[in-house]
Amino acid sequence: MDTKEQAAKGLKLRKELFGDKAVEQRMASFGEFGEPLQHIINAYAYGDVWSRPGLPMSTRSLAMIAMMAAAGKPAELRVHINGALQNGCTPEEIREILLLVALYCGIPTANEAHRAAVEVMKERGKA
Repeated sequence: MDTKEQAAKGLKLRKELFGDKAVEQRMASFGEFGEPLQHIINAYAYGDVWSRPGLPMSTRSLAMIAMMAAAGKPAELRVHINGALQNGCTPEEIREILLLVALYCGIPTANEAHRAAVEVMKERGKA
């Protein structure tokens, strides 16, 4: 598969996970300058790694939540909390992942992640 086909496959999956509007906003946020980065994200992150059969989407989402929380990336964390809710993760599962973050990455990190999770869940009517 050439990277154009892989990018199209990834863009389709990305929109299923996060919604058309959210993906289009993110793709447009860096304008023409960011087009190569968006191609990489679509082709390789979502067209390849996220499309692999070895894990359910919900497990991938929970792993992303843990990684983005641990890395202190609140904007990306919010994106992946939305995606997790979109693809079937429950608020309880998200809470359990963030409790693991508290134990292994520290309370301040978990506080920030909980704050983001509560905000996203309120926006989506899940809290």
